[in-house]
Amino acid sequence: MSVLGVSQKEREIFRIMDAINLAVCDQRLPPGTRLIESQLVNTFDANRNHVRAAIQRLALRRIVTISPNKGASVSAPQLDEAQDVLAARALIEKGVIEQLVTKVTDKDLLKLERHLALESQAMARGDRLAIIKRSGEFHTLLATLNGNQVLSEILRDLITRSSLIIAIYQREQQMRCGCTDHQALVTAIEQKDELAAISLMASHLKDIELSLNLDFWKNKTVNLSDVFQ
Repeated sequence: MSVLGVSQKEREIFRIMDAINLAVCDQRLPPGTRLIESQLVNTFDANRNHVRAAIQRLALRRIVTISPNKGASVSAPQLDEAQDVLAARALIEKGVIEQLVTKVTDKDLLKLERHLALESQAMARGDRLAIIKRSGEFHTLLATLNGNQVLSEILRDLITRSSLIIAIYQREQQMRCGCTDHQALVTAIEQKDELAAISLMASHLKDIELSLNLDFWKNKTVNLSDVFQ
């Protein structure tokens, strides 16, 4: 999130938003985790009003849920919402691929290959959180290379919401197919095969949807101070 040309107040709000957003994407903050204002103030050494504003903005993006008498918590999307988020991603990422295939450069491809190497390293370690993080970064990178800032911002929020969905529902063993899918997609982009790239992306997102279950975060707890250290 760019903070150039904004006030100190806005920079502080962005700092808190980015930290929470990253913790969600990295799956250090499980869906349903209460975001207790006083704890966040202490953890971030921040102004209470800045924390409150950050939470409210994340709520507008559906990353946080604010409930009467319960306060704020990390959103816990239901299956129908999960399907809607993935469907929205499919539409946006189709557009990203269509544009990227026509203008991808050797420099872009090098960045993609380097990222695939990071994914492979996470897979070799069997690091579930790193795998999910790198996967989300791959899709964000595609949008960034495409050069459309608006699409990048929309997709970034959808990927964060996808991380919540995957955190709740995806079977751990299913994580091992993503890197192979991404490699095939990069190959299609390199060959400027638009139809193949679009088909591979659609299939990849559909596979994610089909791999969902309900068990991963059951009975897991977190400490907010530990999460943001």
